[in-house]
Amino acid sequence: AYLARAHFARTAGDTASFERYRTRAVELRRRFNEDFWLDERGTYALGLDGDKRPIDAVTSNPGHCLWTGIADPDKAALVADRLLGPDLFSGWGVRTLATSMVAYNPVSYHNGSVWPHDNAICAAGLVRYGFVEHAHRVIEGQLAVAAAEGHRLPELFAGFSRAEIRVPAAY
Repeated sequence: AYLARAHFARTAGDTASFERYRTRAVELRRRFNEDFWLDERGTYALGLDGDKRPIDAVTSNPGHCLWTGIADPDKAALVADRLLGPDLFSGWGVRTLATSMVAYNPVSYHNGSVWPHDNAICAAGLVRYGFVEHAHRVIEGQLAVAAAEGHRLPELFAGFSRAEIRVPAAY
C-alpha cells in the first residue's frame, strides 16, 4: 500500500509524499524481513506472538510474502524451495501447514489442507521473483486436481501426498 501511495504521489508530482511513502515502504520491508524471518527454517514466521517473538510454524503463507513483494530477494529463493519441499508440497499443491509441524492434519481446514486460491497466490509470488519452474509445479498440481474433479477446483482438499493417493482426497 505504501508503494502504491508513493506511485500515485509521484504521478501527481507530489515529491514530498512520494518520498514519505517510499521511505515507509522501505522501513516496513526491512522490519518485516528482520522480525519474521526464521533462519533455521528458511522461511518466514506465520506471525508474531504477544511478546513479538516469531511463531515457529512452516506454512504456505510465505508464498503471500513473495506475491506482495515484501520478501527480500536473498530470502526469496529459500522460500521458493521451502514451498516446494516435501513437507509443504503434496504433489497436488502447497499445504497450509507442513507435515513436519506437530499440529499437521491433512484434513484440517487450516492445518494441512490445500487451498487452490492460496496456491494461485503462491504461484504468482514465485513468478514475481523469477521462480517459474517452481510455479509450474504448483500449477501442474492444481491442474491435475481440476482434471480429477470434473475440471473444477474445490474450495480446498485434503493435504495427503500425491504419492500416497491416486486422486485428491475431498476435505
